[in-house]
Amino acid sequence: MNTPQGPRVRTGTDAGVMTITLDSPHNRNALSDQLVDELHAALEAAGDQTVRSVVLTHTGSTFCAGADLKEASSAPVDDPARARADQLVDLLRAIVALPKPVLARIDGHVRAGGMGLVGACDIVLAGDASTYALTESRLGLAASVISLTVLPRIDARAASRWFLTGSTFDVAEAQRIGLVTRAVTSADLDRAVAEVTDELGKCSPQGLRESKALLTHDLLTHLDTHRDRVADQSSRLFASEEAREGMLAFREKRLPRWATT
Repeated sequence: MNTPQGPRVRTGTDAGVMTITLDSPHNRNALSDQLVDELHAALEAAGDQTVRSVVLTHTGSTFCAGADLKEASSAPVDDPARARADQLVDLLRAIVALPKPVLARIDGHVRAGGMGLVGACDIVLAGDASTYALTESRLGLAASVISLTVLPRIDARAASRWFLTGSTFDVAEAQRIGLVTRAVTSADLDRAVAEVTDELGKCSPQGLRESKALLTHDLLTHLDTHRDRVADQSSRLFASEEAREGMLAFREKRLPRWATT
């Protein structure tokens, strides 16, 4: 396990808007145990009645790089991959189930598990510096857990391309397939976020809560119905020889032995 080195998630509230900032740029805001625990705590704090909406954003050039592969590859035998899969499902569900709108403000790279966070948010505003990739297939894995929030959001044909190839796509494509609500220039991103949070501030807490319940009902049902299936797949793949080689190759910045090019 990584030793905690100061907060990896920071929060602040202004005029009813809580901003939750992923602040672990040294590992590209990877989903370490510490970051996940602190993000859960921030979401719980967002339940305060003075908070009308939540903005999830980041420091550094990466919104979230997904799983902390250093933790995953060095985990002891009594720290099963299934526990990490359940941990991520619980985090995605907490975002979806929060009875307040959650906006993602993205102006950097989104990879693997970070895509699950994006899919869990209600509204996604992204700058032109942002890029996206479901890289799991290139590591000997599959986008198992995050499929719970990503697949319901995006075009089916696009899902086939990006899930299978693991290739990177830009913000225009992310908006076209439904992952991103609105793409703007990086210079206009904060203004775009403020426009939406101002609009939400004109709505009643009850109206927002009940409207979100309508929007997320099917997604929450989907999460609860399929969580065991995808968590089982994720844990099985993380324990496989191909995935071990894929993660090691990633850390060593080389092609895996099983890559053909």
